[in-house]
Amino acid sequence: MNIYSTILEELKLEASAILRVAEQLDQDSVNQAFELLSACKGKVVLTGMGKAGIIARKISATLASTGTSSIFLHAAEGIHGDLGMIDPADVVIAVSNSGNTQELVSIIPFIKFLKVPIIALTGGLDSLLAQNAEVVLNCQVPEEYEPLGLVPTASTTVALAVGDALSVALLRHKNFQLKDFARFHPGGTIGRKLLLTVSDLMHTGNELPLVSCDASMASVILEMTSKKLGCTAVVDNNNRLCGMVTDGDLRRQLQTKANELLSFTAKECMTPDPKSLTPEELAINALNLMEHHKITMLPVVDADATPVGMLHMHDLIRAGVI
Repeated sequence: MNIYSTILEELKLEASAILRVAEQLDQDSVNQAFELLSACKGKVVLTGMGKAGIIARKISATLASTGTSSIFLHAAEGIHGDLGMIDPADVVIAVSNSGNTQELVSIIPFIKFLKVPIIALTGGLDSLLAQNAEVVLNCQVPEEYEPLGLVPTASTTVALAVGDALSVALLRHKNFQLKDFARFHPGGTIGRKLLLTVSDLMHTGNELPLVSCDASMASVILEMTSKKLGCTAVVDNNNRLCGMVTDGDLRRQLQTKANELLSFTAKECMTPDPKSLTPEELAINALNLMEHHKITMLPVVDADATPVGMLHMHDLIRAGVI
């Protein structure tokens, strides 16, 4: 057996299954499902068993992370008390390839008693689930698409894709933005990239290296050394940012000025008009600016172009933005 060919064949088969379902989905059913979900006053309850249950759990997680209140109800646990999770204002999405899974079918009467609408993601169009659902989304895949005709692979991939598509439609309907996404992902890399601002990381006060444009290079070197950031911002007579002196600038100046360097002023040795940004900027934007211009530090200025902080690449690394 050629392992590589087998893997490619399976990937193409599952991709083909998604495309087949995209063509066979009924537009009216899709619209009805979306209307139920978008008008839901409670939460969207995902349920299923086995591998379909795992898919249902993932769809629920995607909905919850993109602004739609959602929980997962294990169908087997439902008949042992967890049905109390469902409220009359909810909408249920039930995931089952056959539509006749015993545990899932057993909780349908309670859902119907509460008059909670059911959206079925199933390949069993004549199943008990389909017969009791307000909306059926046709996730049917040919039997030969599943290994041995039994192992759920293409069918679970299709159900997941349909669930993701519904989540994206709801996301766009609600005009869900990056700032909204960040509120639900405060931890980890996503949260750090979307929530941390320059003001959270920059060096301020006594940590801010700062000299006037007429300061001697001896003072510049002393400031850079004491603040330990490998740079200093330079301000004009109006206290506005006009330049930067970095370790690199010092090395370049030494090549041309050698022993005379200390007799020069900051203005004569600085890099004029450096890139800068404001405290409100996202830290990820600062990272992008540094990478684009191949620099490792950025002065931070207020609305009057007065330096209020200094941001170093190391600050971004320590914060986990990179």
